[in-house]
Amino acid sequence: MNNEQPILLVGDNPFHGISHLSQQSVKKRGNDITLAKYASDIVKISIENGANGFMFSVSETTLSILHKLPEKEMKERLNLYALVPYAYEYVRLATHAGGLPGLAKRFAKEVLLSGNLKTAGVGLKGVLTSNPIDVMKAYLSYEIIRVKAFAKNRGTLRSVLLHEVITDMAIALNLESLIKSYIKFMEDHGIEPGFETRNFSYLVKKFKDWDIDFEGLVLAAPFNKIGFYMNPSKAECEKALADVSGSTVIMMSILAAGYLKPTEAIDYVRGLPNATAIVVGVSNEQQARETFNLLTKTLKLA
Repeated sequence: MNNEQPILLVGDNPFHGISHLSQQSVKKRGNDITLAKYASDIVKISIENGANGFMFSVSETTLSILHKLPEKEMKERLNLYALVPYAYEYVRLATHAGGLPGLAKRFAKEVLLSGNLKTAGVGLKGVLTSNPIDVMKAYLSYEIIRVKAFAKNRGTLRSVLLHEVITDMAIALNLESLIKSYIKFMEDHGIEPGFETRNFSYLVKKFKDWDIDFEGLVLAAPFNKIGFYMNPSKAECEKALADVSGSTVIMMSILAAGYLKPTEAIDYVRGLPNATAIVVGVSNEQQARETFNLLTKTLKLA
């Protein structure tokens, strides 16, 4: 990793009851982990033991966790890295609202209730003209408003990252204009544009082909010793890291869903070039203390 102080992020997968290894490990955690107060306490303890940020999919669950964090007790403002969209939430809402038409009506209503008439206007324009870029801008504005409203003085929104499903689909379909419009939109709002991907080397290749500058971008992808979720291969992903200087690269799945011990996981990622951040999900208070204490000491944070 770089010599400068790395970004250590608390991941939100455990708070959604998600395990990339097996459902058995989810059952062992119990239901408390998904409760907002319990989860917010784990985030708070993680911050007290060396973490300096929270990476989360924007959902009712994670926004409630943000809202439960104590404003006055936080030593420093939390660095927030938000992933959009959280597909599960929108599928669930569509089911309850009567399919896509009902979801669209609910979304429009919430945008209007947010009081941001500019966002509402852009969204209406996008629907009327069938312009996906205008629809994207309206959606992103809405999600930014939601995060800031719940976070208040508890944290600073550093980056909004496109979820891997959207990122990888946009790249596969050669949606260059959509990607570039997204980057410009975020930069215009003073927020670092981010991309989560499960095919890091392909993303880097396409961005280079499209003459996209990596400076100021946030890239999140799996990196671990055994190559778990590293597509198309561990070697190709490692090679691509050399080409993203100036970006913030968030190392995901460093523990390979619990297969690797923390010490060997850290030994691997600390030797990677242009790696500036790590995200780790923790399920209980002890795990939060031990994990971020170890990361802090091993990476020699001040």
